[in-house]
Amino acid sequence: MNDKDQLDERKITILKAIIKTYLETGEPVGSRTISKYTDLNLSSATIRNEMSDLEELGYIVQPHTSAGRIPSDRGYRFYVDQIMQEKEEEVTEIKDMMLKRVDRVELLLKQMAKLLAQNTNYAAMISAPQYHRNKLKFIQLSKVDEEKLLVVIVVEGNIIKNTMIPIHTELNDEGLLNLNILLNNALNGLTIEEINLEVISRLKIQAGTHCDVVDRVLTEVAAAIRGDDEDLQIYTSGATNIFKYPELSDGEKASKLIGTLEQKDLLQGLVDDVNSSESGSGIQVYIGDEAPVKTMKDCSIVTANYELGEGLRGTIGIIGPKRMDYEKVLSTLRNLMTQLDAILKKDER
Repeated sequence: MNDKDQLDERKITILKAIIKTYLETGEPVGSRTISKYTDLNLSSATIRNEMSDLEELGYIVQPHTSAGRIPSDRGYRFYVDQIMQEKEEEVTEIKDMMLKRVDRVELLLKQMAKLLAQNTNYAAMISAPQYHRNKLKFIQLSKVDEEKLLVVIVVEGNIIKNTMIPIHTELNDEGLLNLNILLNNALNGLTIEEINLEVISRLKIQAGTHCDVVDRVLTEVAAAIRGDDEDLQIYTSGATNIFKYPELSDGEKASKLIGTLEQKDLLQGLVDDVNSSESGSGIQVYIGDEAPVKTMKDCSIVTANYELGEGLRGTIGIIGPKRMDYEKVLSTLRNLMTQLDAILKKDER
């Protein structure tokens, strides 16, 4: 018999309330406290009966006589599994909705890249929208056994990463609770850039003997925030426009530039640089050596990000000679961003 077969909705609600309250306070939770924070409209006596059942089933324990209850390992496990299931269902719903829109958007982006190249007489690139997972939302540590912890990490865009890490020092329930509170208080809402050496050093000092756990969790957090860009699609158009400009049409230069426009991993460097810039979604101009891609050092690149909503972001770029018509390019890019924004908002309705 699984946990859900043993617990009805009332018991699940009470168990969640006990765990949430205990995570916040670190103190055993009594029936009177639960009666104030749940919407069950039940008496303290009824809640006490349900808590007795939960204790008998092994989900909560009473650390001292006449004290309230605290979650057991089994209670924590049920709570974390519930969170994971709820988050995964939420993410699936968002992804299903986004994928329908992305299919239409990608056709639009290919057409936009072609239009940009035609209007400017330069090369153009547009990356397909991806989740911009740059902030941490939630961390949950749960003990699997005496030697392993389950780490659940939720980042912007409601992307969930689950991983196991080893435990090399003894970690009791109180120590685990303190680590959960410490990590969430210190890291929630931070970007990878904001999780700097000062933050890391302070966390390790506060974690004391469990600094090795903090170190491993931070490694997993960094990986989750950075995400996985293997499926990034980048559409290009107008590569042959390069031959119209003598300073770029030299055989070797032209060959390298066209090769760059055909290599996703090199263009990925440009997209990453645009996304990490302080300018955010504003228009940026790279001239010569400022270009993040070495093979474009003889060019100027004008870029901007577009937003699709729900954390989805893509990048638009125009690549041409340093003597490009900046006024025309900036005007064309601004007009395109306005049109794209209007089309995407219309698509949301």
